[in-house]
Amino acid sequence: MDKPSGQSLRRHLLVSLLVPLLVVLMLGALGAFVLARGIGTEVHDNWLYDSAMSLSEQIKIQEGKIRLDISNSAIQMFEWDKADLIFEEVISRKEGKIYRTARFPEPPIDLTANVPQFYDNVINGHPVRIVAVLIELPDGHSDDVVVQVAETKLKRESLTTRILWLAVPLELIILALAGFVTWFAITSSLRLVNTVGERLANYAPDGLAPVEDGFAPAEIKPFINSINRLIGKLAESQATQRRFIASAAHQLRTPLATLQVQTERALREPDPVRHSEALSHVLAALKRLSRLTKQLLALARSNASPPMHEMVDVDLAELVKDELVRWADKAIHLDMDLGYAGPECGVHIRGDPLLLRELLGNLVDNAIRYGRPGGQVTVSLAAAPVTLTVDDDGAGIPPDERGLVLEPFYRLRGSAGDGSGLGLAIARDIAARHGLSLTIQTPPQGNGTRIQVEPDLLPNGRRQDTALIP
Repeated sequence: MDKPSGQSLRRHLLVSLLVPLLVVLMLGALGAFVLARGIGTEVHDNWLYDSAMSLSEQIKIQEGKIRLDISNSAIQMFEWDKADLIFEEVISRKEGKIYRTARFPEPPIDLTANVPQFYDNVINGHPVRIVAVLIELPDGHSDDVVVQVAETKLKRESLTTRILWLAVPLELIILALAGFVTWFAITSSLRLVNTVGERLANYAPDGLAPVEDGFAPAEIKPFINSINRLIGKLAESQATQRRFIASAAHQLRTPLATLQVQTERALREPDPVRHSEALSHVLAALKRLSRLTKQLLALARSNASPPMHEMVDVDLAELVKDELVRWADKAIHLDMDLGYAGPECGVHIRGDPLLLRELLGNLVDNAIRYGRPGGQVTVSLAAAPVTLTVDDDGAGIPPDERGLVLEPFYRLRGSAGDGSGLGLAIARDIAARHGLSLTIQTPPQGNGTRIQVEPDLLPNGRRQDTALIP
C-alpha cells in the first residue's frame, strides 16, 4: 500500500482548530453545568434556610419551658412538596427534643448563632440536604435551640438533569456550526494556495520569469518570494549553461573540423612525407581537442553542486611542489625558469586535491604559455593567511581586460597560441569553491602578470580563514 506523500494542510488546520474547539466547548459545557448546579443548590439552600428561620419564629417560652407553637395544618403546609420530602427537628441543649418529624443526625458542633450550616446526610434511607441553625433565646434564658430542616434531592437532581439535557445538544449545535464555519473558511483560504499551485503547474521552464504574487495572501508571499529566488538562480544557471554549451560547441568545432580535414588529407596523400606531415597535424588537433575536453570537464566539475568530491585536509605546499615537477619539462623545453618560493610543508587547507591541482596547473600553464620565452615563472606560497601567487614576466594583461579573461572562452585581443580561454575561468571557479578569491595584478617589477589566490575579504575588511586547518 502506497504511503501518503505528505500531510494534508487542510486536514492539519481542521484538526488543529476543531480539536481545541471541541475541548473548549466541552469545558464550557462542564463549566455551565457546574455553575448552574451551584446556582440551583444555592437557591434550594436559601429555601431551606428560610424554612428553618420560619420554624424558629414559632419557638415560644412558656412557664420556663421551650415550646414550638405551630398547628398541624401549618405543619402540613410547611411540609407539602410534590417532589421532595421535608423533615424538621427542633432540639435544645438542656431539654433535648422539642419537635421532630424524623430522626436527624447530630448537628455540627461549631454552629454560630443565626449562621446556617449546610451538609448532606441520609434520613429514613433518603439522601437529603440539611440546614442547621443555632437560635439564641431571649435574655435571661441560658438554653440554646438548634433548628434543622432537611429536604430530599429529587428537585436538585431533576434540575441538574434538565440543565445537562439542554447544555449538551446546545454545545453540539455550536460545535457543528463552528466546524462548518471553520471548514468553509479554511477551504476558501486554501483555494488561494491552489491558485498558486495551478500557476506553477502551468509554468513554462523555457521562460524562467518570476511568479506574480499580487494575487497571493500575505502569508503565501514569503513562499512565493523563495520560489522566485530559486527561479532566479535557475534562470542564471540556465543562461550560464546555455552560454557554456554554445561556447563549448564553438570551441570544439574548430579542432574537430581541423581533425577531419587533416585526416582526410592523410588518407588521400600518397607522398609519405606529406602523409606524415598531415598525421602530425592530426596529432596536434587531437592534443588540442584532448586539452580542451579536459578543461571543459574541469570547468563542469568546479561548478558542480553539490561538490563531486569530499573536502579533506590538504598540505598545499606538498601539492604545489608535486605539481611544479609535472610542469618542469615544458618549462625547460621553452627555456623558462620555473621556480618555487615558500615553505616545504605545513600549509594546510580543507579542499579537493584534484581541483586544487587543476587550479595550480591552469595557472602555471597560463604563465608558461603566455610568458616571455626564456623568461621566469615563480610560484610563491605564504601560510598566514594562505596565499598562492604565480608571477610571470610576459606581456601582461591590460587592466581593462583583467575581468574579461576570467570569463570562459575569452582570449586577449591579438594573443598568440592555441589557448581556449578556459584556464583562468576554471582557476577562478575552483578558488571560489574553496572560499578563496582569484585576482589579477601587476608584479612588483612592473611587467608581466601576477595571479594571486587568497581568502575572501569579510565585511569588516579582514580575510576569512575558513579554509585554514588550525
